[in-house]
Amino acid sequence: MLGGAGQPTPKDGGFQLSSGEESVIDVPEKWSGRIWARQFCLCHYRQGCSFDASGKGTCETGDCANQLHCRGMGGVPPATVVEMTLGTSVSPLHFYDVSLVDGFNLPVSMAPVGGGIGCGVAACVVDLNICCPSMLEERIGGKVVGCKSACLAMQSAKYCCTGSYGNPQTCKPTLFSHLFKAICPKAYSYAFDDSSSLNKCRASRYVITFCPPK
Repeated sequence: MLGGAGQPTPKDGGFQLSSGEESVIDVPEKWSGRIWARQFCLCHYRQGCSFDASGKGTCETGDCANQLHCRGMGGVPPATVVEMTLGTSVSPLHFYDVSLVDGFNLPVSMAPVGGGIGCGVAACVVDLNICCPSMLEERIGGKVVGCKSACLAMQSAKYCCTGSYGNPQTCKPTLFSHLFKAICPKAYSYAFDDSSSLNKCRASRYVITFCPPK
């Protein structure tokens, strides 16, 4: 986990969940931040993390300086990221999404519990690693452990929406973002993919599920 600017980071930025386990996280009002996973959690995924008793170790994707507790550091891409802003100074609404802007390493969803009308589910529940274009593959030991974003793979302003491409008028979806969008229509496929990816709600609780059922 990573809190946004000026926001606390719960649980020292990391904790371990075994398959089928859950953890309740309390955050302050108007909290913003991101959550990602570093290890696949179903038997047919083989991606691994290994930590010792002191919390030192490594993960194949989403790692943060070889620590279980990220303590203010983000995960190394590629990683599927859940982003949220739970109210602002001008709006009580909660905004949340699943983003593939930093690439993909595992399926995830975020859904409100007892939300009102119009509350949606943010999700990418398909394993993009299976259909990842070869130029975007993140491989370790001959296996695909993640699917890079076009920005990470190409290192180009056009794909990263930076420089002269740093606005929605000049940064348009690319072939790769169209592919991501076709497979995961409820997730951000590139930086300005707001209209079909950003969810608005006002719920007291949300459930984030890693490796959710399709």
